[in-house]
Amino acid sequence: MTRRTTTLDHVWRGTIMVLSAAASGCVSITAPDKPIVINLNISVTQEVVYRLDSEAKTLIKQNPGIF
Repeated sequence: MTRRTTTLDHVWRGTIMVLSAAASGCVSITAPDKPIVINLNISVTQEVVYRLDSEAKTLIKQNPGIF
């Protein structure tokens, strides 16, 4: 089954083309005079938190030379 193109379809297509042409405008692309500089000032801070269970803590206290 083929769809027949009506006059209204042509009107809609024409309207869309005119509106899109009017909205497009002019685009100009030029290279910058100076190089692009990107500053990456990153500060990394790491905090290590450790917890020992009581059994491991007493084992370390009993054997201080283990490490």
